[in-house]
Amino acid sequence: MRIEEKIKAMGLELPEAPVPVGAYIPVQISGNIAYLSGQTSRINGVRRYVGKVGDTVSEEEAYLSSRDACLNCLAALKAAIGDLDKVKKTLKLVGFVNSAPGFNQQPRVINGASDLLYELYGENGRHARSAVGVQELPFHASVELEMILELKTSEDM
Repeated sequence: MRIEEKIKAMGLELPEAPVPVGAYIPVQISGNIAYLSGQTSRINGVRRYVGKVGDTVSEEEAYLSSRDACLNCLAALKAAIGDLDKVKKTLKLVGFVNSAPGFNQQPRVINGASDLLYELYGENGRHARSAVGVQELPFHASVELEMILELKTSEDM
């Protein structure tokens, strides 16, 4: 089953590729490595799960925020390469969690993205990862993700 079909089968939807809100590009490709800029859970321009995790955003909502930020990463990647089935492997995921004082479950929050990548790509969706608590994120987002992925070469197709 193709990746976008899997997303739909999970009851999810690939959003429109997010428009950058700063002076950067969403995806930088070097060779067969794609570097994805940070994405939040702003889906089709609507900010979701805004605030500090452990205060105004629950751990469960933050998990969903992480999943939605991952969908935005995938949407940006699709806009850059045209087909999510061109992903060979997820190499690295970095997750930033806008954490209230005392909140220390960042790994559980970022599992929202990690679980999605595993469900979509199987073992090739497993990755190295960091889950970091931060004091603030842009626009009060609860989660921001960045990713590094290996793309298939012509030999892999």
